Amino acid sequence: MKKKAIALIAAACSLAMALGGCGSSSSSTSGSSNGGKAIITAFGSEPQNPLIPGNTNETGGGRPVELMFARLVSFDNKGNAKNEVAQSIKPNADSSEYTITLKKGWKFTDGTPVTAESFTKAWSYTANAKNAQKCASFFSTIKGYDDLQKDGLKGDEQLSGLKVVDDYTFTVTMNQPDATFPVKVGYEGFSPLPESFYKDPKAFGEKPVGNGPYKFSSWDHNKQIVLVKNPDYKGNVKVNNDGVTFKIYTSTDSAYADVQSGNLDVMDSVPATATKTFQSDPNVEAYNKAGSVSQTFTIPSDLDHFQTNTEEGVLRRQAISMAINRKTIVDKVLGGVGTPAKEFTSPMTPGYSDSLKGESNLEYNPKKAKELWAKADAISKYDGTFTFSYNADGGAKPIFDAVVNQLKNNLGIKAATNPVPTFQEFRTDVSNRTIKGAFRTGWQPDYPSPENYLYQLYDSAAADNQGSNDGDYKNPAFDKLMDQAYAATSTEAANKIYQQAQEILLNDLPAIPLYYGNAYGVAAKGVKNFTMNWQNQPVYSELSK
Repeated sequence: MKKKAIALIAAACSLAMALGGCGSSSSSTSGSSNGGKAIITAFGSEPQNPLIPGNTNETGGGRPVELMFARLVSFDNKGNAKNEVAQSIKPNADSSEYTITLKKGWKFTDGTPVTAESFTKAWSYTANAKNAQKCASFFSTIKGYDDLQKDGLKGDEQLSGLKVVDDYTFTVTMNQPDATFPVKVGYEGFSPLPESFYKDPKAFGEKPVGNGPYKFSSWDHNKQIVLVKNPDYKGNVKVNNDGVTFKIYTSTDSAYADVQSGNLDVMDSVPATATKTFQSDPNVEAYNKAGSVSQTFTIPSDLDHFQTNTEEGVLRRQAISMAINRKTIVDKVLGGVGTPAKEFTSPMTPGYSDSLKGESNLEYNPKKAKELWAKADAISKYDGTFTFSYNADGGAKPIFDAVVNQLKNNLGIKAATNPVPTFQEFRTDVSNRTIKGAFRTGWQPDYPSPENYLYQLYDSAAADNQGSNDGDYKNPAFDKLMDQAYAATSTEAANKIYQQAQEILLNDLPAIPLYYGNAYGVAAKGVKNFTMNWQNQPVYSELSK
């Protein structure tokens, strides 16, 4: 995304996703069928992992998980937080401790109550290194997190900073002040879990039990995930339909064709072949507005000749970045549904700036790029082939074809693409650290804060499969600024520190920002209330027919 890694790119994002039609596209799966109920069919991709909130950090799983689990707070379409399961979240004077009181009456879809322990046990399970959950690093500011990263754990050890006061009250003691915590808990990794989860986590992931506006019905792998409206949900989300079925595609072109024909209701991306025409296509309802998705590619920080802790490596990263004409890619490849990147968050993020020190490293400058590359070669000659991996089912091909051609032409180096058939396989390769070159990355925010982009993607605590720092970038100076931002006394003060931290990233370039993906997609004719939110996602609950 998660918020997550995103399944597609060209027509989607690190976030967008591309698919193709392996799911059924017969009219029997579309909206007004199914006994007259208003079932919305939506574009989806096969999740990387079972549907467990704490182990989901990509959009294939994130879409359904988001709808099945309610957290302490929810966000409106613009990213404003509002208490949901929480009655109150009260900090002490320096935001180093919070007292959380829950609303009574919340239930999981198996009928069991949502209690304080539903949160504290779930958070501890996710944070515990023994359980190898993708969202573990989100809990790193809670007291006791470091103890749960040690060897020899059983997996059921609890975060010492979490204390249950009674069935509907618990306290959270931080190991450092964390002013973003009341917003962060709206991320799906902070979802509560029922007791049934711990009896068989693997089985739960195949048939999850949540407490959100929708409940799980079925998952036919590589075909579809079916959710139905949860009649017991009493939260902030107004549900206008009877369910959402995520149809799993392996080609965005196939999905788009199904939207055009009315066999798919909504798609949160557009294939590269349609980006220039979808807004005038009479067969679809189009949406295209400024968005929050960051599209990048990551170069592993320990890759020979490209290490981020060496002069040679940083010079090569800067040279590659300057050899890329982002405006040409946005205009010619994306058809104008993006904005050239200026930094590591997004124009929709508080504290965004397009004039940070080092921003020039993201500007097209082929002459300087050659100079930097030659300077790096003087340190240690590199004559290998620089490769770019991406998921072939996500629409990313034309983007990385363009990047490869620009590097060949502007740097005179050998470069090539290395497509991986599916998003699931691609993310597995990323997680296993088996990719020996650059690879496509992107981020859809989990909550509206620079911290979500910066700490979760580039802090040392999120490296080594403890979070979403897929390049395993580690810089103590950057980590120190993250700690200072957490302790800031105001959002404005924190944002200034995040800008300083970004200046380190703009020099080191652990990932290379390409563009910000607009929130864009299409709905079939006859689908009502099609809009997209601050995460560049359709507001599925509002859709009707």
